[in-house]
Amino acid sequence: LKTGEAVVAALETLGHTVTRVFAGPGLDRALRAADIEVAFLALHGRMGEDGRVQGLLELLEIPYTGSGVLASALAMDKPMAKKLFQLHNLATPRGYRVGRADAERALELHGDSGFPCVVKPAKGGSSVGLSVVHDAGALVPAVVQACRFGGEALVERFVKGQEVTVGILGDSVLGSCEVAFPREGFDYEAKYKGGTQYFLPPRLSDTRRVNVESLALAAYRALGCRGYGRVDLLCSETENDVVLEVNTLPGFTPTSLLPKIAARAGLDFPALVQGVLDRATRDESHVAEAAPT
Repeated sequence: LKTGEAVVAALETLGHTVTRVFAGPGLDRALRAADIEVAFLALHGRMGEDGRVQGLLELLEIPYTGSGVLASALAMDKPMAKKLFQLHNLATPRGYRVGRADAERALELHGDSGFPCVVKPAKGGSSVGLSVVHDAGALVPAVVQACRFGGEALVERFVKGQEVTVGILGDSVLGSCEVAFPREGFDYEAKYKGGTQYFLPPRLSDTRRVNVESLALAAYRALGCRGYGRVDLLCSETENDVVLEVNTLPGFTPTSLLPKIAARAGLDFPALVQGVLDRATRDESHVAEAAPT
């Protein structure tokens, strides 16, 4: 809702006529009644960011901001995104998926993966349900907790280092920001309830920063993303950089990470909103006419 109100204010400042449509039961009817030209998606997490709303907009033939159906679904499914990163030879922490039915077998599935490890919902946002697990006894409770949010957990190797997020508009990097938080995991509390520090640019050498931004853009492209996005990475103390995830609809208030990055690149919040709107489109498929015989 905060993202939505911030976007509405910016769009109205730019002279656009804006209709608020709340995502929920009856969304298809609400969209038809709104009679809009384009949908600016101010949604986060499941349903809004996982391809379902994008699929509805495709059926209604309404252009929308951000990535298409497949890219949105792939980015939201963190274990699947991880497989695609590996397919494209992009470094990412080793991990595995655990369903709710197998939660009590988590230690058996963990095998020799070692500790500490990170446990989080396989499909989710805002770092809800995230835990850093230091020993075998805490693994099953952490998996059970993560499975509360969607029924599946992702368990992955813990990488100690600087968390860096890279902002992308269109198919170009806007810049990057280091997120330094007061505790071990960048969970919901750390993200939204204070104590976090931001460094723009990140505290990396220029060469390493450029490499991190290139890795982020490669991850964004590997999932087939478009429009805009934000890629989260970890830069380890051993000079290894790994991709964590791609956010296809990142937080979008003037104080959110992507707008912070855009501001340093010279784009104020209304200009960024307009840039995202300008790239609204659909996954249109055309059937070519048969060649003359």
